[in-house]
Amino acid sequence: MEEVDKILIHALKQVGTEVSEDTSSVKQFTCELIVEAVVRCIRVIDAGLGSPLPTSLPPGMSARFRVGMSLAQACQDIGYKGEIGYQTFLYSNEPEIRSLLMFLVEKLPRERAETSDQPTGKSVVLQRAIAAAIKAQLAVPWLPPNCRLPVHSETQSPGASHSFHVQRLSLPHCIKGPGKNQLKEVQDYRREILPPVTAQPSHHASVVASILEQHTAELSAAQEWDNEWNSQGLLSRLTPQEYRSRKLCRLRKRIEEQLHSAVSAERDFGPRSTSDLSDLLQAFRGSTPSDHILAKGSNFTHTQKFTFTQPAAAVTSPSIPAGHQSESDIQLRQQGEQLSLQQQFQQLCSEFEDLAVDLKHMGVTNAQVLDELKQRELSNSKNQEKMQVKKKTIDLLPDADNNLLKLQALVEASAHRVVNLASQWEKRRAPLIDEHRRLKEICSNQDLESSRKLSEIKSLHDKIRVSTEEAKRKEEIYKQLVTELENLPQDVSRSAYTQRILEIVNNIQKQKEEITKILSDTKELQKEINSLTGKLDRTFAVTDELVFKDAKKDESVRKSYKYLAALHENCNQLIQTIEDTGTILREIRDLEEQIETENGSKTVANLERILDDYKAIRQENSALAAKVREG
Repeated sequence: MEEVDKILIHALKQVGTEVSEDTSSVKQFTCELIVEAVVRCIRVIDAGLGSPLPTSLPPGMSARFRVGMSLAQACQDIGYKGEIGYQTFLYSNEPEIRSLLMFLVEKLPRERAETSDQPTGKSVVLQRAIAAAIKAQLAVPWLPPNCRLPVHSETQSPGASHSFHVQRLSLPHCIKGPGKNQLKEVQDYRREILPPVTAQPSHHASVVASILEQHTAELSAAQEWDNEWNSQGLLSRLTPQEYRSRKLCRLRKRIEEQLHSAVSAERDFGPRSTSDLSDLLQAFRGSTPSDHILAKGSNFTHTQKFTFTQPAAAVTSPSIPAGHQSESDIQLRQQGEQLSLQQQFQQLCSEFEDLAVDLKHMGVTNAQVLDELKQRELSNSKNQEKMQVKKKTIDLLPDADNNLLKLQALVEASAHRVVNLASQWEKRRAPLIDEHRRLKEICSNQDLESSRKLSEIKSLHDKIRVSTEEAKRKEEIYKQLVTELENLPQDVSRSAYTQRILEIVNNIQKQKEEITKILSDTKELQKEINSLTGKLDRTFAVTDELVFKDAKKDESVRKSYKYLAALHENCNQLIQTIEDTGTILREIRDLEEQIETENGSKTVANLERILDDYKAIRQENSALAAKVREG
């Protein structure tokens, strides 16, 4: 049990229970330590169930009983099937506490169980402390700096916050591509000219934000590539380089098609599209179209420019000295200019709408004309074919009889040729059909084989990913073990532990051999007893029959028969007495073991504690009754 207790104490320390170094067995656990260990294990297993439970016992006895009942109910809710109640925690019993703690440790989550079996180095402890501090800070609500009290100075930083401003970083490992790693100029640039990451942003506050953004972009790009390759790249049966090159070619082709379509649209509607493009570019620049852009427009734009620039010049031409102008005159002049500009704008909008309607109507008319032209071209070609046939027929009419004979001869020759070709085709068709079926079957088999290999490749990819993650996890465990090994005292000999393990294994093997030997002896003895009992019964039956026959004739034989029956009955009673004695001895041993168990469960001490708690409860009840009477 010592090894089991050590494992339990180590697991309880991992979940946060404060177990002293002097405690080496469950027998030394106090009530407070038991309650703390059980509550912390329940919180790890089910946080919602363990959060309202206290980690220490209250001073009042009634409150202690309520806490004990709550713990017992929580353990039953988790799935503990053993006998449990408030007495398990208030009046502890070593076997019950050990079984309860073993159940709770087995119920811990797998990650927690794995970490409890691993050595805790300084780095692991530091990482857990950092994680706990971050979790505690995230649980505290954020307050503006003006609303913070001195109490919040420990949980929230008084420093000013910075905006999440991102700048593009140039990292060496981000420059990927064939042949770029071999360029000497690039390597020299990275080594001599490229500044470090912390010096690239213009503001120092943007370093963390830029690094996070860069890492997020790289991670999302890698995930998108993995998803695309697993979903489409593997189905294409190409290498990653070929897949990328083909995707690049498709993208270039799409861009070329878009450019060709844009050029053809510009040829069809050149002046209007140019004007729209100029307006769009000026809208992006945030300014109005200038005169030189309007000069490149259509005749309509030239007319509008000539029409509306003259009134504007006429409006702005009369200059009044600044000293003679009043505020009312300025406002009247501005209102007049505004009205004239609004009228000009409305006139332009109406003309623009009329032109748009005309353009749409012209486009529809043009499409209809094109469709009609295509239909007439088709009908014209059909009429020309018909005309050629009729012309040839008219040329053959003067010598109709000879031409009919020639035509019949041609028809018969064509029929013979068709029959000959049909027979040749039948001869050629059968092997071609067989070859087609064979190739189709081979193709289907190849498809099945390729799909099977594709599924195997996907499963291999999944296994590789799982193996990579497992390798990373084991590498971290290895590093932790190395640090723990370096921190361990060097005077401890590993051979001592190995020798101890070997001794334990040898003892177990010896005990197993002895148990096997005892079982075999017991089986042999039972077989011998059964054979002797059967032999005795058969001998008695034969003797009884023989003596009973002679007892009818001789008086002395009759007495011998009675003695024989009495001897058999006494022997049976003696055997039954021996069996009863063995049963009583076994019961005595069982009772002695129960007495030892009861002595180990500290029954007397628990009874004394129960009496003390009973007296304390009576005192609390009397004090409460006195308060009620006074009230």
